[in-house]
Amino acid sequence: MNPAHLPFDTEIMLRGLRGWVECESPTWDAAAVERMLDLAARDMAIMGATIERIAGRQGFAGCVRARFPHPRQGEPGILIAGHMDTVHPVGTLARLPWRREGNKCYGPGICDMKGGNYLTLEAIRQLIKASIATPLPITILFTPDEEVGTPSTRDIIEAEAQRNKYVLVPEPGRQDNGVVTGRYAIARFNLEAIGRPSHAGARLGAGRSAIREMARQILAIDGMTTEDCTFSVGIVHAGQWVNCVATTATGEALSMAKRQADLDHGVERMLALSGTTDDVTFKVTRGVTRPVWEPDSGTMALYEKARDIAEQLGLSLPHGSAGGGSDGNFTGALGIPTLDGLGVRGTDMHTLNEHIEIDSLAERGRLMAGLLATLA
Repeated sequence: MNPAHLPFDTEIMLRGLRGWVECESPTWDAAAVERMLDLAARDMAIMGATIERIAGRQGFAGCVRARFPHPRQGEPGILIAGHMDTVHPVGTLARLPWRREGNKCYGPGICDMKGGNYLTLEAIRQLIKASIATPLPITILFTPDEEVGTPSTRDIIEAEAQRNKYVLVPEPGRQDNGVVTGRYAIARFNLEAIGRPSHAGARLGAGRSAIREMARQILAIDGMTTEDCTFSVGIVHAGQWVNCVATTATGEALSMAKRQADLDHGVERMLALSGTTDDVTFKVTRGVTRPVWEPDSGTMALYEKARDIAEQLGLSLPHGSAGGGSDGNFTGALGIPTLDGLGVRGTDMHTLNEHIEIDSLAERGRLMAGLLATLA
């Protein structure tokens, strides 16, 4: 089967994708993410998939698991893992509306990763229309919390991956049209400073500012960054009244490393920041962590198959490890052959300029279809 012969229609794909992009689904709005999962579940049900809804927990939305009809249903097959949450709050469409400009199409979450999820469904549709049977059964798992480290669904993803031979992750493709065969390790941390209150006008000196301590620690954390391990503070909350010395300040930090040993050392350094100085206590606790995923022989064999398909399409397909974790960290670290970055090409994810390259919808759709039709 030559995937180049499948009649992908970019205009039809864009019409379907628009409905997904305009269904805003920020991680922390469980009801919004459920609405997005409803759309995807309906589309897959129309395609003939058996749909299962898995209830959410920890305040997040649930998951949708879709299994497509196959004579070997229940045997190890292909898991396609994607997330339907985005970083964009409801209302972002007013500032980042769906629009096309040449080969670019804009919208919240269009690149990370609704475009990749949608082209995956289109690849399966094309195979069904062409009566092309896949050697292995296909399962799709759409999850609600990847953008915050997958705290509520990691166990589901890992369990589902272990029931399959391969994992395909349609996260955004690389700018050089490459795919991802490994990802760096990532750790999150919760920060808390606890000071002593006072009236900021009448008795300023009697207080101990949690904000001041948090600011001091932020500079210390940023200063820990090296080429081997990076540190950054991305969230800070503190204070309620300007005329009160702040008693508490909270924050969240992120660390990323190419090697697990470097991340482990970084975790030790972060936790060592806990302590009390000048009557202000600073606490660091560890949050969710993504393990390093280093490519093994199984992942590289999977990549070689993808590269052969790309060559049939007249495309080069470089590969490499990448930062910015994904759920591929979990499946790859388990030793399950995993290929990530199979989604659309685009850039400026997580910003008000997020967009995709329109021609990548059909190109990457054909690549996905070729993989599904040949993996055995």
